[in-house]
Amino acid sequence: MTRETVFTNTRVVLGDETVLGSVLVRDGVIADITSGPAATVGEDLDGDHLMPGVVELHTDHLEYHFSPRPGVSWDPLPAVLAHDAQLSAAGATTVFDAVRIGSEPDGRDGAAAAAHRLAEAVESAMDAGLLRAEHAIHLRCEVSSADCLDAFHEFDDDQYVRLASLMDHTPGQRQYADIEDFKRYYLAKRRVSEADFEQYVRLLHEQSALHAGRNRRAIAGLAAERGITLAAHDDATPEHVAESVSLGVHISEFPTTVVAAQAAVDQGLQVVMGAPNIVRGGSQSGNVAAAELLDLELLDVLSSDYVPSSPLHAVFQLVADGVLTMAQGARLISTNPARAVGLDDRGEIAVGKRADLVRVATHGLPADERRPNGRSMPVVRGVYRTGERVS
Repeated sequence: MTRETVFTNTRVVLGDETVLGSVLVRDGVIADITSGPAATVGEDLDGDHLMPGVVELHTDHLEYHFSPRPGVSWDPLPAVLAHDAQLSAAGATTVFDAVRIGSEPDGRDGAAAAAHRLAEAVESAMDAGLLRAEHAIHLRCEVSSADCLDAFHEFDDDQYVRLASLMDHTPGQRQYADIEDFKRYYLAKRRVSEADFEQYVRLLHEQSALHAGRNRRAIAGLAAERGITLAAHDDATPEHVAESVSLGVHISEFPTTVVAAQAAVDQGLQVVMGAPNIVRGGSQSGNVAAAELLDLELLDVLSSDYVPSSPLHAVFQLVADGVLTMAQGARLISTNPARAVGLDDRGEIAVGKRADLVRVATHGLPADERRPNGRSMPVVRGVYRTGERVS
């Protein structure tokens, strides 16, 4: 039996413009888009925006649900369900769950084991039809860790792994070029004490020297063999970018400088930055601001990183600030991320594409010093995956 839904009286966010009109969905696929009054009766969206569902490439938030407090582990399946509900309520219809492989030098955090438990929970929930969004696995590979490559091999037969990123958080370079930033973060997270900090940094440097280069090359080779999209994390220099390109990287996640972002764009990489960087007005680590890269046309994708609601929040505020149009914003959080990982069937409202859609109302807030045009808060009022309402 054919399933049809018509969304009427809605601001439809298309690839290059927003039109007041209607969208016909048939059997989970967008069948028609019309401007002006609808010819048939449908679901009246009362002038709200209808946008393509958010395609989320990098969210660390699943790990927060799994470990809500230091030393506390939650059951992975309810953690996945809560995470999925939160991402879906924020407009995400496709989610790449970032799980870290590569343990602390003494193995005390058990990252590899935790990653396996979380991935298995995501996959079993997907197979059972329990999740609102469609999920895949993003392996965040801490290449400086001794067990990173072994942990990657544990996912050798896992078809849910669609994205892998090469990371090295060794202090003194990349994200933590300023060791004081690293110190503040790790002391706040209680991963190391003040008295042990210098010894801990020396150990991290030793581990990186031993393992980072070897693991980086090996994982890049395995990703190429399996058709996994490869990303580089926190490239800071043109030399970092050149190395990434030589390894087959297609995505540059969170470059820390303008020169690295420019080199990435020049090499044809998709540049991803965190939407919280836009919302907060800068990087928590003191690196380049996402808004600066956007202004320089060096930004392709916004991800939620550690705040699920931030992609839509960033887009609506940028539109209110007059920085971009709603269509351009949709490309940052839907179209471009979908294309970056080869998902050409979604990410935009166009005939023949999957009907992954989000209905969003706008709630205005008073202007402040940072937002002289006023603040714009998106309110998600409905989320649809292949035409079926999921949130």
